[in-house]
Amino acid sequence: MTNMPYQLSSYHFELPKELIAQHPCQPRDHSRLMIVDRAAGSLTEIPFFELPHLLEKGDRLVFNNTKVIPARLIGKRLTGGSAEVFLKEKRKDGTWEVLVKPGKQLGVGAKVIFGDSFFCEITEVLAEGSRYVRFFHEGDFEQVLAQYGQIPLPKYIKRDPSFKEDGESYQTVYAACPGAVAAPTAGLHFTKPLLNQLTQQGVEQIQITLHVGLGTFLPIKVSDIRQHQMHQESFIISPQAAEQLNQPNTGKQICVGTTSCRALEAAAAIAPTIEAGEYATDIFIAPGYQFHRVKSLLTNFHLPGSSLLVLVSAFAGHELIMEAYQKAVKEKFRFFSYGDAMLIL
Repeated sequence: MTNMPYQLSSYHFELPKELIAQHPCQPRDHSRLMIVDRAAGSLTEIPFFELPHLLEKGDRLVFNNTKVIPARLIGKRLTGGSAEVFLKEKRKDGTWEVLVKPGKQLGVGAKVIFGDSFFCEITEVLAEGSRYVRFFHEGDFEQVLAQYGQIPLPKYIKRDPSFKEDGESYQTVYAACPGAVAAPTAGLHFTKPLLNQLTQQGVEQIQITLHVGLGTFLPIKVSDIRQHQMHQESFIISPQAAEQLNQPNTGKQICVGTTSCRALEAAAAIAPTIEAGEYATDIFIAPGYQFHRVKSLLTNFHLPGSSLLVLVSAFAGHELIMEAYQKAVKEKFRFFSYGDAMLIL
């Protein structure tokens, strides 16, 4: 292929700040849905709640059912100063990889106290600045975290992180498996009544799990995107999901979100048929990539220069996607996590 858009500058566009959604639509399925038809090269729009009109019996939706954990913890050092601990990923030995502030004050052996009988101790300092910590607590850790932690909103959502409504708004209605530090935002548009309507239509719903990491917010920092190193995330394919995905499908199969897309494509790279199991992937999907499992993609409008924008460009074609983004800006679509959606057919 020639003239592939590998320069990072190809993925920049001007975005007025007022188009960055600060709150979700209410109800959440009243967002706007831009339909990108690759075959026709057309761009149209419907309300998201009319999605069932585009689907029929035998079609499939593949969801990421990860659940965002209250990953931001504010506590006190033994010296009395404040400290922040941000959970990145749980390790197999029960410790966690975290980010901390202030880093200079939190070396090996330092403790941060969050509440009665709930504290952590730093066990290792990593070269890039992360820490390994062990938590000490009474009772179920998930319940303790729910009591003391805060939902970690993206930096472009400007408000107090303790804003209570985000605890519900920043979760999909089908979130089931705790472990993400960011929401799979394409799924935020679905309501339970909408999912029920799709079920009644005979649209199959498949759930896989990819725990979205902090890297989802990181911009690409190299001028040639082929040099970008993707962050690693864990994903799980259940036996039921594997069985469903391996069944022949003659209808539409729509991946809900770039995280579902990355998980399916990573699984397809492991074996020709999808195998149940727990995996890790750092797959970076850029123009020139040959998709194996993803036929259609539902996604939000992404940050300029992000790996997510590169992924959708690889899927739909760079020119068509940038045309769609120009249209979205002109017609005042809402961008990013709480923004509107795009369906690429």
